[in-house]
Parts: sequence; C-alpha cells; structure tokens
Amino acid sequence: MGKPISQSLNRCLFFTVKKLDRIMDKIAEEAFKQTGLSPTYGFIILAVNEQPGITQKELAELLHTAPSTIARFVVKLENKKLIYTEQSGRSTLSYLTDEGKILVKKIDEAWDNLHNIYADVLGKEESDDLALHISEIGDQLKLNE
Repeated sequence: MGKPISQSLNRCLFFTVKKLDRIMDKIAEEAFKQTGLSPTYGFIILAVNEQPGITQKELAELLHTAPSTIARFVVKLENKKLIYTEQSGRSTLSYLTDEGKILVKKIDEAWDNLHNIYADVLGKEESDDLALHISEIGDQLKLNE
C-alpha cells in the first residue's frame, strides 16, 4: 500500500461509499421517523402507489434489492395492513390498502424532507448532480459484473 491507512481508505471507492451509506441511512431513518416506516418500506409504498399491481420482481429491480428481500418486505407491509397482494400466474402483484393510501402523503413529505436535509448541506444542484453521478457509476460497474 505505501500510504497511511486513513489516506488509503479515503481514496477507496468501496470504503467511501460505505461511509456515505451509513451517514445517509441515519439521515433517512430520521427523515422517515414520522411515517413509522423505514425508508425502504416507504419507497415500496410509493412505488406501489405509483404503479398498482407492480410485481415483486419489478420492485426488486426498481429498488436494486434481491427479490427474496422484497418478498419479506412485502409480507411485513401486508402484516401492517398497508399492502395486499394477489397472485397472477407466477407473479405476485402488490396493491395499497386504504391505510397504505392514507400514508402516501406522509411518506412523500418524508422523502422531500430527506432531500432537503442533504440539499441544505450540499446545495440542491450539487446533491442532484451527485445522486445522478453515483447512479451512473453504479450502472457502469454493474455492467462489468
């Protein structure tokens, strides 16, 4: 390595992304506290609201999460009476319950709050550009899997 470990870690994409992930998790959890849901559950609710009948496979692709993880999340949201599912052939389709629909506004507010928290620190344009750039990097690295 030849450099001090702290310098090496600060120049390592793996560790800097992990650091950012931990920080963003804390910020997102705080922003979503008012909903009673974790950010991931909130994003699932928003996705189902936007596309009623979305499949678990589509949710997994949208959220870049393993299908088995999405299946567990959907079951938990069903247990909370926020989502219900229907089978269509081999696919499981997800829909919001009335309780889930009521929660959408609060989740939208939490999402906006999350964006405002880091935009206040980084600036709106910088935070938007950074998110887009990180997404593009993820897509590029995924192609090299």
